[in-house]
Amino acid sequence: VDEEHRLNAMEVEIDAECGNIIARRQPTASDLRQVMAISKGITNLERAGDEARKIAKRTRRIAQDGAGRNINVADIQSSGQMAASILHHALAAFARLDTVAAAAIMSEDEAIDDRYRAFVRKLPAYMAGNPRVIASALDYLFIASAIERIGDHAKNLAELVIYVVKGTDVRHVSRERLEREALDH
Repeated sequence: VDEEHRLNAMEVEIDAECGNIIARRQPTASDLRQVMAISKGITNLERAGDEARKIAKRTRRIAQDGAGRNINVADIQSSGQMAASILHHALAAFARLDTVAAAAIMSEDEAIDDRYRAFVRKLPAYMAGNPRVIASALDYLFIASAIERIGDHAKNLAELVIYVVKGTDVRHVSRERLEREALDH
């Protein structure tokens, strides 16, 4: 909880500093886009941290309950690893303003989304087969959902890279157009 308060305070501090930069220096073009992207990016990082906290809380509850041990969680485990990886890649792409790396993150996020949907499709069968696992199954569902959202936050960071470098908002465009924007030199 203390760490959560510290991270929230850092988010507010960075956001305030972005506001000060805009007010005092009046950046234009790519400089303004970069300041705005930092402000939006820090919010995505804070939210990814919130999701990680939720995962830890649910995992503790599952470990204490023990009833969900018969549920195959391979999709969730690999999705969690993928989400951590693409978040790391998104941060690296942001630091280097690498649009090619940012575009690759989109495909990785789709893979996490696919695994999330696969797990959700399997979940009713687990619950029907053993009603004692329903509480744990729902915890796993919340974990899978949080992992999927971490992937979405990484994707949002990648979209911000393209916005800073290319000046194009790609949040609500097709993957094909996003890749064209990212890879067009």
